[in-house]
Amino acid sequence: MYRRDYIASDLVAGITVGLTIIPQAIAYANVAGLPLQKMKDLRIMQKATKVPSKGQVIVQKSLWLLSTSRNILVVLVCAVMSWLLESHLGSSPVKLTGHVKQGLPEFQPPPFQTYHKNETYHFVDMVSALGSGCLVIPLLSLLETISIAKVFNEGKPIDATQEMLALGACNVLSAFVSSMPVSGGLSRGAVNHSSGVKTTLGGIYTGLLVLISLQFLTPYLYFIPNAALAAIIIAAVIFMVELHVIKPIWRTKKIDLIPAVATFLCCLFIRLELGIVIGIGINVLFLLYASARPSLRVHKDTSINGCEYLVITPDRSLVFPSVEYVRAVISKQGTRQGIAVPVVIDSTHIQAADFTAAKGVKNLTEDFSKRGQPLIFHNLKPSVIEIFKGVKPSGLRCSSNELELDDCLKEFSNILTTTTNRY
Repeated sequence: MYRRDYIASDLVAGITVGLTIIPQAIAYANVAGLPLQKMKDLRIMQKATKVPSKGQVIVQKSLWLLSTSRNILVVLVCAVMSWLLESHLGSSPVKLTGHVKQGLPEFQPPPFQTYHKNETYHFVDMVSALGSGCLVIPLLSLLETISIAKVFNEGKPIDATQEMLALGACNVLSAFVSSMPVSGGLSRGAVNHSSGVKTTLGGIYTGLLVLISLQFLTPYLYFIPNAALAAIIIAAVIFMVELHVIKPIWRTKKIDLIPAVATFLCCLFIRLELGIVIGIGINVLFLLYASARPSLRVHKDTSINGCEYLVITPDRSLVFPSVEYVRAVISKQGTRQGIAVPVVIDSTHIQAADFTAAKGVKNLTEDFSKRGQPLIFHNLKPSVIEIFKGVKPSGLRCSSNELELDDCLKEFSNILTTTTNRY
């Protein structure tokens, strides 16, 4: 399926991304405190490789602070720094990158134990030192890679399983060349897309350029100032803060800003992985609250035979967080109308139920039976009926169409008329 006109586009994109990757790789290695010969191919999350020191946490927080001030403050800081460099470059030393090991890295199995200050650290010790990073970093890598694929898919379907398999294979091979953890890079993904890449062959050109640079260009990397590498990191990170989405979220659903802001602040002032976990927890709480408080529409209707009844329509399936709430609302509405008014549960939207929901429905039907008020489940799926019958509820009445519903209401109307005439 490869076409000849794709070659030039992939070549230009591959070289462009390669020229971006080389200085970024050195810069991220500096941030992570790793030797500069440990290069990588894609973006790294800074806490993935080791337990961060206090200084590294400060650096990370500084980068986040800079990224939030993208419009004015960064321009001012850049202007001041440019003036300082221009004024003092002649008299003040400029810290350079330093020696970068020439040649390809040695291909060897990843170490499952290491030595530091005459002490041996085994695999379990290293995993304990990494802590929550063992889970958070892979999760971030997967989310970032799939997000990039969705952003630049141009309407094509995305197979998340294939993306995860590819990412896993990259990290397995990277472990044999002492690489840092790798994932898809947002900044380089944008560069790749804007460069007109057509296929994944562009990645081959990028890899070849990196390998050639390792073999022949490493002596020249010595003279890159650390300030330039810092600027590369800032340039890569600063556009990842999507300030432009705040207004649309505010216009559509303001409550969605709570987990976003909470996650950002926790990542900024606590720790990156804890902030992500807290953000996930807040989103889970929102989902549980929405499940526990479904919307129930209540209105009155009249059957063909002139029997007035109350219709209650839940807007979703019955699951354990919402059972007691739904039961309380239905009981309250039924009591308010009195036993002379039947209650019909329009079950069109109840597509599934669990054991707790079945127990709640059993208790609900028994409550209505005790006070002599009919409760009818209308349009309930057969599979859900079987779930309800599993707890053997007494007085469970169902109707699958309007005629059956009318017959049930007519039967109750006759019973009510007979009882009234008797007394």
